[in-house]
Amino acid sequence: MSNAEAASQDEMIQAVYHFAAEKMRDGASNQEIQKALMEQGVDEESAGIIVTQLNELRDQQAKEAGQKNMMFGALWCIGGIVVTALTYSAASEGGSYVVAWGAIIFGAVQFFRGMFQTGM
Repeated sequence: MSNAEAASQDEMIQAVYHFAAEKMRDGASNQEIQKALMEQGVDEESAGIIVTQLNELRDQQAKEAGQKNMMFGALWCIGGIVVTALTYSAASEGGSYVVAWGAIIFGAVQFFRGMFQTGM
């Protein structure tokens, strides 16, 4: 197989995966995607493999996004607690202090959102 044929075959494979990913993004079920691929000339086994691989990739990306949300949520929440503790400590002899409710609540919500994304 020449380089041109290999490049052409790679482009065709990318086009098939792109087509299936677009269908998935549009909310089509796995069976609908597999049927659409077979209508495009892909055999049943290959269509099943493509759908499975795209599902695995989507799940992996959701897990990575969830872990990122958990990390940033924890940072916001801990930062809010630290600001509250430091200002409370500085105001121990009288005066006012800051309760960083916004950061604490935002961080907790973000953390739990990430936790649900990762499937924990």
